[in-house]
Amino acid sequence: MEGVGTDSALIFNPINMKKYIQKFVSKPLAAWAALSLAAYNALAQSAGGIDQATAEVSSYVDPVSNLIIAIGAVVGLIGGVRVYIKWQSGDQDTQKAIMGWFGACLFLILVGVVIKAFFA
Repeated sequence: MEGVGTDSALIFNPINMKKYIQKFVSKPLAAWAALSLAAYNALAQSAGGIDQATAEVSSYVDPVSNLIIAIGAVVGLIGGVRVYIKWQSGDQDTQKAIMGWFGACLFLILVGVVIKAFFA
């Protein structure tokens, strides 16, 4: 039983504990800190990269919103022809077709305008 007491005295001695901590904690901790710093530097973007991405996204806003408005115009023309054909044939649900057609055209036109306003 003497050996157990002397071993535990060696482990809990403050000088030995300091060496133990330095031996097993400082090397992995230093390696972890170095890897974290390297990953941070690799993944970090400069302000120039963010500005470039903002300019690139902003350059796509006008063509996309114009495309949406053009799609709205085509849908409006096709919907207008469909409503006219229904109206001439005496269909009973002409009012429902008009409301659906008008709602779709209004939605597409407003989406184009909102996209321009959001990114301007």
